[in-house]
Amino acid sequence: MGQRVGIIGVGQTHHAAHRLDASGNEIIAEAVSRALDDAQLAMDDIDAIVIGNMDHFENINYVDMWATDGLGSCMKPVFKVTTGGTTGTTVGACAYYHAASGVFDVVLAVGWEKNSESDTQAAIATCANPVLERDPFAGAIGPLATEYSMYMKAYGATEEDAALVAIRDRNNALNNPYAHNRMKVTVEDVMNSPMLSYPVKFLDMCPRSDGACAVIFAGESKAKKLCDRPAWVHYSIVRHDYTHFGDLEWQWMPTLERASAQAYKKCGISNPLKEFDVAELYLPCSTTGVKWMDSLWFCDKGGAPKLIRSGATNMDGILPINPSGGVIATNPIGATALIRVGEAAWQIMGRAGDRQVPRVKKALATGFGGCSWTDLFVLGADLP
Repeated sequence: MGQRVGIIGVGQTHHAAHRLDASGNEIIAEAVSRALDDAQLAMDDIDAIVIGNMDHFENINYVDMWATDGLGSCMKPVFKVTTGGTTGTTVGACAYYHAASGVFDVVLAVGWEKNSESDTQAAIATCANPVLERDPFAGAIGPLATEYSMYMKAYGATEEDAALVAIRDRNNALNNPYAHNRMKVTVEDVMNSPMLSYPVKFLDMCPRSDGACAVIFAGESKAKKLCDRPAWVHYSIVRHDYTHFGDLEWQWMPTLERASAQAYKKCGISNPLKEFDVAELYLPCSTTGVKWMDSLWFCDKGGAPKLIRSGATNMDGILPINPSGGVIATNPIGATALIRVGEAAWQIMGRAGDRQVPRVKKALATGFGGCSWTDLFVLGADLP
């Protein structure tokens, strides 16, 4: 029988470009141990586990078996999920459905990546279409730059608008002890950083990180018993509509539009900018922090530059976005989207430390991946 589900514990590693102090299994164990501590549980309390990463980056097959020691999964059901950049949110969604099904009561979701021991660019390039995708799509920078160039042309957005997003997220990361990049930056710093692919500059773009995240989902009766304030899952949607070069509508993000519209309708949300108290968004580049605001229905088409410049998405604004510093600060790819879910849950649970937004009752978390895929979670302090 189906059941409502809440998040009762979150753990993540201290992220860095090179975690030379720990193997892949050890960073997984670090996140799992911290999630168990956060929920005040032991491994014996976990009924099932879902794990995911960008397995072709590290060239590790059957990571669900390879990671047994780090997961503590011996003699437990384990399910592996890999969906590119959205892996983290898909892992979270899979764990949520495991618990919601009623088959399992307490489910552990784990995303991880050890980018320092992988060749990300080579892995992406060998998966790209050799004719249409190898140049513009064999990586993230080219297509993101192309998208924002088209948005700039259509709506008059500027490089400075994106720089405001970069300084917002990077400066928010100063309050996050787990963040990879913790640096105070100005608009001038961003604008003067090296150009990668016009209009994307070095400080607009996310890093490659080593790290892991673990999130514990529990069915209603267990969640109420084990946690004073669970972050209840109100809705989860996975929107993986494959996109070819000629299909993409450059001025907006169709999968994000459709996913968010469906979630808002199901959750009775008519004004997301005002009804959410915080949002942890998968923004791999500061340009997406402008362009995708339209597709999240936070503003009218083309209204994102004005929204960003108003300060509405700052920590003291109407809807604080990425108090953790977001993807621009931390990007262990297989865990990146799950971190968004975990950080949003911590905000509802009141456990976000120096990055806590006051009185959070409803939170949004998103995941993004190649071919313009979108995942989305709506979390709440009250039962759905």
